[in-house]
Amino acid sequence: SMTQQLLSSPAPRPRPYRICNCDRSLRKGIMAGSLAELLRQAQSTLLAPGPISLVLDEDGTAVETEAFFRTLQEGTVLMALSKGQTWAPSKMGGYELSLSHKPPRKIDVASVTFDLYKTNPRDLGCLNVKATLYGTYSMSYDLRCYGARRLMKEALRWTLFTMQATGHVLLGTSCYMQQLL
Repeated sequence: SMTQQLLSSPAPRPRPYRICNCDRSLRKGIMAGSLAELLRQAQSTLLAPGPISLVLDEDGTAVETEAFFRTLQEGTVLMALSKGQTWAPSKMGGYELSLSHKPPRKIDVASVTFDLYKTNPRDLGCLNVKATLYGTYSMSYDLRCYGARRLMKEALRWTLFTMQATGHVLLGTSCYMQQLL
């Protein structure tokens, strides 16, 4: 039956957790793959005299089932409680033991990014300009240059027209100056 158990379900991969005692004076890091293993290691690491129970340090939610234990993220902070102890919120304002998934506060005022990309090899390319103010407000503009051949034809046509008009103005002016002299 032991062989059957080993073949039917792979052993869970150990994940890191943080354990603290009731008054948060002792903090330890533990690797465990199951709730039973975490309870055993927490009891031996924190040198708890009797059986312990685990709660989330941030809000006191009890961790009693394996299914709930599997939903916890790596690095979750847990509090080990012995018989008669209860969870209480942290009174210290300075040091936080819990890991936060919030992005770090930025003090930048504005950032501007320029992205050049091509959607078609025959195109000139596209330019995306994005400005972010105070890390929260963002504006972006996408300048797309499709049809490089048509765009170049139009540019050359306007250049030739401008050169032709300039030539006519110069010829007309030179003829008028010649007659005047």
